[in-house]
Amino acid sequence: MDRRSARRVCDHAALEVPLRRQPDGMGAVQRLSLRPGRHDLVLVRAARTAAGTEGMTIAMIDVLVVGAGFGRDFLHLYQSHPAVGAVGLVEPDALVRREVVDAYGLDGEYASLDDALTSGRWDAVHLLSPVRFHVEQTLAVLESGRSCASAVPMATSLDGIARVRDATASAAGCYMMMETALYQREYLHALHLRDSGALGRITYLSGAHMQDLDGFPPYWMGYAPMQYATHIVAPILGLANAHAESVACLGSGELLPSHRGDGSNPFPLETALFQLDGETPLAAQVTLSFFENARAYTEGFNVYGDMGALEWPSVEGERAVIYTAGPQDGARRGRPISRDEIDVPDRVDTLPPELRAYVRPGVYQPPGDRPTLPVHAWHGGSHPHLVREFVSAVTGGRESAIGAARAASITAPGIVAHHSALRGGRMLTIPRF
Repeated sequence: MDRRSARRVCDHAALEVPLRRQPDGMGAVQRLSLRPGRHDLVLVRAARTAAGTEGMTIAMIDVLVVGAGFGRDFLHLYQSHPAVGAVGLVEPDALVRREVVDAYGLDGEYASLDDALTSGRWDAVHLLSPVRFHVEQTLAVLESGRSCASAVPMATSLDGIARVRDATASAAGCYMMMETALYQREYLHALHLRDSGALGRITYLSGAHMQDLDGFPPYWMGYAPMQYATHIVAPILGLANAHAESVACLGSGELLPSHRGDGSNPFPLETALFQLDGETPLAAQVTLSFFENARAYTEGFNVYGDMGALEWPSVEGERAVIYTAGPQDGARRGRPISRDEIDVPDRVDTLPPELRAYVRPGVYQPPGDRPTLPVHAWHGGSHPHLVREFVSAVTGGRESAIGAARAASITAPGIVAHHSALRGGRMLTIPRF
């Protein structure tokens, strides 16, 4: 029997799953019960011995993906993960839902999240719905006793952040904001450069997310750029090992009437200067634009130290640039600084073998005799890492690497930056959550 055919016997039963066999014949299974309303994890371990050797213990969970659009980029990862049993989908468009369910061979489908949460199934939910739904859907999932992963941002207001934070404090399940920038290959390599000493002391960080949203769904019209700053703020704060303490931000340009949406944001571009609170004083500059900027898509960061630097490719898909400073030899003014272009390596050692190939584009073979499907591997190969961390946090009964506190520290700076832009660039303090 295929492991994805495992089902709950009833609402009050632990998840029964078949034994997943290891290549050498050894195997083990862990039954995981995360019943809605429960405020604890019930782990019932069962191990089997083959050839006198105990196998690995694996906790199996069922995962529900909300939103077929972005969700397609994660379905194959959950289906391939050795600790995931059933995979279901919430999608309000019936035709799209049927197409995706059939293509992937999914184990459940719903027209609404409410229907799914009252079904008595699913241990964890991954929200890939439009931004305006993130807070309320996160609260609903956590209130149901399930674990919740949410696409960025956590919220678009400080009040929304506080509501999610408060909900996680008493939730049975864990929360994770699925910030791709913290697992993309460029960020992981930058961490390696920092930790190996190749950068020396960090002195400055910057980044930009520029994207033309013409033709996107109407809810993007008038969206305040800095309310979507997490893809740049997250790696900058991670590399600096700091919080954003204060910000001054300016809006630039003026949105055309066709791009203004509800009119609450007048700016097509916002650029901010953040003061960080690390061991040494650091400044970070962040720019975002979604409209009226003739710049090809870019979403990346630069980090500069006194011994080395890494710059994001100026054109998406090209090679990153590494600068290395040599010693001042007295023969000339300034230190010699070399410039090298590199193909940033993938880091797959932390991934289950079943997910490693998906850090790069390829194909996926769904269960059964279904046709293969393309794998795009967007966001620097980060998606398998996000799925691994979320599933590991749920099955381990622990806080995720991007739990409520860290998600808030990544999300709040952009929200406050937009407030600063609306006040003409006034320096504002960023609250801690």
